[in-house]
Amino acid sequence: MSNFARLAAVLALGAVLGGCSALRVAYENADTFLRWRATSYLDLHGEALDDLHERIDAFLGWHRAQALPQYANLAAEAASRVEAGVAPADIVWGYDAFMAQAEELLREAAERIAPVLDRLTPEQVRHLEERFADDNRTFARENMRGSEKERRQLRLRRTRERLDDWLGSLSDEQLARVRRFAESTPLFDDLRDRERKRLQGELLAMARGREASRRLPQLALRWREGRDPAYAAASDALREQAFALFADLDKSLSPAQRAHLVGRLRGYGEDFSALAKARPQ
Repeated sequence: MSNFARLAAVLALGAVLGGCSALRVAYENADTFLRWRATSYLDLHGEALDDLHERIDAFLGWHRAQALPQYANLAAEAASRVEAGVAPADIVWGYDAFMAQAEELLREAAERIAPVLDRLTPEQVRHLEERFADDNRTFARENMRGSEKERRQLRLRRTRERLDDWLGSLSDEQLARVRRFAESTPLFDDLRDRERKRLQGELLAMARGREASRRLPQLALRWREGRDPAYAAASDALREQAFALFADLDKSLSPAQRAHLVGRLRGYGEDFSALAKARPQ
């Protein structure tokens, strides 16, 4: 998948932001961020660069008008479900809703960026390939180094940090449950690395063959269809164990933790709604 689309997804869904106010600040500066990131992958100049900027502006205009209201509704619905107590069906609903929004976002981004890829010169395609190689080295350095014990400790730390952000401090019992998750779930970063490189290879082949306009939107919708069976199985197993973790944690939430989580979700919903109604700066 194109890094432009992936970066747009991260920004739009607020997946790594520390708070609701941070989401508003980041979104209002999304055009600058996306231009900076996109131009680090696409070595464009002159009219081609102007065209890219116009496409980013159009994408963000679509996103503000069409996607943000959906995010606001989903965040409000999620808050209501969490407040009432989460059933397994609610966890599946949340995952399916997230994936549906992510796929719509990727398709829209792919349609807008594909014509740019079809006009890349061989030198510009090589530049894109080099940037992917840089990303792959970073991925390997951050995820594939160390012993199995060290990598599981890394998973524990990352999982705990995310949960602390959403729930507040975990109790000893909750932390023990998270530790069991980190110690038992499959480590498959080598398979993730191969999947990343497969998608990058498809994108580069499209750019070289000037076939992105025809093929990239479909890849954005069907990217899971070409996954290696071993990767798909490990990914599915991780997802099922994550669902079980979330269900167990919900049963153990204190009133303060539940209120914290509901407040975060409602805050995101309010921010998404406000951003959808605001005029771009």
